[in-house]
Amino acid sequence: MNNGGFGGGGRMGMGMRENPNDRGKSAAAMKSAVRMPILKRMFRYITAHPALMVMALTCMLLSNLLALRGPTLSGSAINLVSAHDVYDREGVVYYATEIDGDELKLQEKEAGLSEFVYPVYHSCRAANLNPRISAVAAVSVELGIVYLISGLLAYGLAVLMVHLSQRIVYHLRKQVFDHLTLLPVNYFDTHQTGDIISRISYDIDTLNASITHDLLQVAASLVTVVGALVQMIRISPLMLAVFFVTVPASILFTRMKTTQLRPLVRERSRRLGELNGYAEEMMSGQRTIRAYGRERVIGDRFNKRNTEAVDAYYKAEYYGALIGPSVSFINNLSLSLITALGGIFYMLSVTGQVEAGTIFWIDLGMITAFILYSKKFAGPINEFATILSDLQSACAAAERIFGLLDEQPEPADAENAEVLSDVRGGVTLDHVRFGYVEGKTILHDLSINARPGSLIAIVGPTGAGKTTIINLLMRFYDVNGGRILIDGKECREITRASLRRAYTMVLQETWLFYGTIYENITYGKENATMEEVVAAAKAAKIHSFITSLPKGYDTVLSDDGVNISKGQKQLITIARAMLSDSPMLILDEATSNVDSRTEMKIQEAMYALMKGRTCFVIAHRLSTIQNADTILVVKDGNVIEQGTHDDLIRSRGFYASLYHSQFS
Repeated sequence: MNNGGFGGGGRMGMGMRENPNDRGKSAAAMKSAVRMPILKRMFRYITAHPALMVMALTCMLLSNLLALRGPTLSGSAINLVSAHDVYDREGVVYYATEIDGDELKLQEKEAGLSEFVYPVYHSCRAANLNPRISAVAAVSVELGIVYLISGLLAYGLAVLMVHLSQRIVYHLRKQVFDHLTLLPVNYFDTHQTGDIISRISYDIDTLNASITHDLLQVAASLVTVVGALVQMIRISPLMLAVFFVTVPASILFTRMKTTQLRPLVRERSRRLGELNGYAEEMMSGQRTIRAYGRERVIGDRFNKRNTEAVDAYYKAEYYGALIGPSVSFINNLSLSLITALGGIFYMLSVTGQVEAGTIFWIDLGMITAFILYSKKFAGPINEFATILSDLQSACAAAERIFGLLDEQPEPADAENAEVLSDVRGGVTLDHVRFGYVEGKTILHDLSINARPGSLIAIVGPTGAGKTTIINLLMRFYDVNGGRILIDGKECREITRASLRRAYTMVLQETWLFYGTIYENITYGKENATMEEVVAAAKAAKIHSFITSLPKGYDTVLSDDGVNISKGQKQLITIARAMLSDSPMLILDEATSNVDSRTEMKIQEAMYALMKGRTCFVIAHRLSTIQNADTILVVKDGNVIEQGTHDDLIRSRGFYASLYHSQFS
């Protein structure tokens, strides 16, 4: 069955487009309350790959915990350098701090070397190096090893995230594309192709970047923040009081700005979808645009949409960019306050005004470690502000993607639906009533009876409902009233797949895909032999053209067959139809794109094709349907005349006037 390339009138072409204002309203209806469900839904794509997720979390956790060891070691190195004396006793290294310069008081502390670097210390001492230098060397080695292992784990994490990202993108795009194949035809009638493509490409990339980076970064930040907080409490609970001011300030500022940012990133995604949709439409109509000299007009319209998209991008990026530097300023302010407070406590300690071991006492190493931990504590908070900005973009993209995934697929077949088999081809439309939009009826009370093997021609003015009848026969839409019978069976009691397999369609607007001519002809019958393909091509009067090509049937057609003429494209689709063995045939002015001489030859082949099949032909050129068994004249959704060509001419009604207007 040729189920591509909808053409003609009614809803079988591009149809009505989605109203941008309606989309804006639906997007605005997405309240902040849905944010958490969206985040949970995003997170499911990571949990769909548990092995990679566990390995990534393990690498992240170990890398961050090792990195948290760094400030403590740096503080130990500072203390060893500034110590009054360094010595070892019973295999353990100690250092002594001079507390009061006037009255010598020494505070003995363990250097804090890990057991696995003690051999470094003892090796340096064996080489007659100063105990201070030996201890600092041991600490430096441990610091280097810690950061090396942390870096290797971070590298492993990056590699794992690349693999996870690829799998998520593959799974998400497959899920979206598979769902698109299940959606009813009216979804594509009411949504721009470019906007759909934008969701598959840009929105999925945006969502994936957030899933694989931002959500994991949040987890890493939590580990770092909690670890740094524990260490700062251990060093000096009093200096931690600085964060009681700066952290709430950061949180409140970030919350306020992200609330402002949320509608801006949603608008950015919407504008990009509109821009892509317009660009796709204009690119597909280049010949018409140039023929009418409308390049400047469509360029101006594109520039208008482009400007709107750029403005939406600028606003989203501008307000998003404000968050990071502002939070960074607040965090740097906390660093300044910590430095000042630490300096005061240190001066009180070295002058002996506070007792060693109290919460006010501090040394240089402790100040150094606290400052480094405060940077680790404040850094993720700053990053989290940036991540929140990215998450707004991701949530806007997720709304569009999940909105598509939440679109209701084509209704399932009835529970007792039968598979249509042994089709004779009797088709009856019994008092059919239908409208695409509620309250606007197109077909009012349509009744048609097509006997098996008969040729039914449907004619009428534009908008009369001819293509709508084809849509209903194929069950792209279901009737609002009345019924359609196939061999006496109600079509809604038949599975859609078997119903559609019973028809072969050749539409006015051809559809070819990227592939060889052979693949395009066998689209509806993939197991066809070369002999069958050649026979169909000969019957469609296209065989000689195909064999004249350098690669014959293996010639690759570019996108939608743009490297061959429109008439040749139509002939290939006719050959595709001829290869099908469906008992019923639908032709929508299938010879409209060929010259008169070729049309006559094709008509001969089409008559042979039609033998034994029930055929519905939508005709604009009335010369092609004079041999029809029944001609239905449709006007304003009703059959106003029916009969053979000669009968209708003799009746001198609407059909006769149409015919004479073409051949007068």
